[in-house]
Amino acid sequence: MFRLKSILVLLIFSAVTFAQDFEVSPVLMSFNAEPGEIQTQKINLINHSARPQKYLLKLSDYDVDKNGNKKPVPLGKSPRSCAQWITLNPSLIELNPNQSGTIEAIITVPKEGYGARWGMITVEPVEEKTAFEADKNLVSGVLVVPRIVILFKQSPKTNRNYKASLTDLKEVTKKGDLFRSFEVTINNTGDNIIDASVHLALANMETAIEEKFNPVKVTVYPDQARVVKLQLPKSTGAGKFALAAIMDYGHRQPLEGTQILLEAKSVSIHI
Repeated sequence: MFRLKSILVLLIFSAVTFAQDFEVSPVLMSFNAEPGEIQTQKINLINHSARPQKYLLKLSDYDVDKNGNKKPVPLGKSPRSCAQWITLNPSLIELNPNQSGTIEAIITVPKEGYGARWGMITVEPVEEKTAFEADKNLVSGVLVVPRIVILFKQSPKTNRNYKASLTDLKEVTKKGDLFRSFEVTINNTGDNIIDASVHLALANMETAIEEKFNPVKVTVYPDQARVVKLQLPKSTGAGKFALAAIMDYGHRQPLEGTQILLEAKSVSIHI
């Protein structure tokens, strides 16, 4: 738990999030409504400040780049948007000091609403300024308002289209790196968001001794190619090795993998 003053706070991926003097939970919401169905989830908000405060909740969309960074985009501009299906009740709420409140997030899925979709809700305090204060802020610079982001996703319970593959395993070690670094691309060709676990396995081709390394966990969205960085200790010993990247993304799907050959410092693709 912590408090931050006068800076922008954008914290995702925790059950409860604090920004300045207010608290929001949850910050990840999953809907699984079937086409034509309505579902409701609750957002909890607590005012920890010493004065009454209004809070505004706004819907928006976001895109995800190959490194997993989320970038807000205008409402309705994402091909996987479902923000227009969401109603916030209320979208503006006022709370007294140490008072908590509940907002309903209601999703109404249209009859043609198959497949995975997603969006975000921003929660921020409403700062009511006098004309003098507003002019002063314009002179001194941009007023930074703390906010908390809630990510939500929707996929029907009957949507079992999970499909992903691994490609383009390559070494990207730079001079001075303490580890040997590799990149591999996860291609989500299904219709659901997946939580994948990817690890490296190094097999000595002469002794058949194999060693596995700690997995990296990543979230990959449909239609996305996500680049993941993996590492090996530099002291792997001499010899010829087969290096494999292996992915497990659950949902009773088979493991996916790709590999390259390593010999001394050279790398060649294994076909």
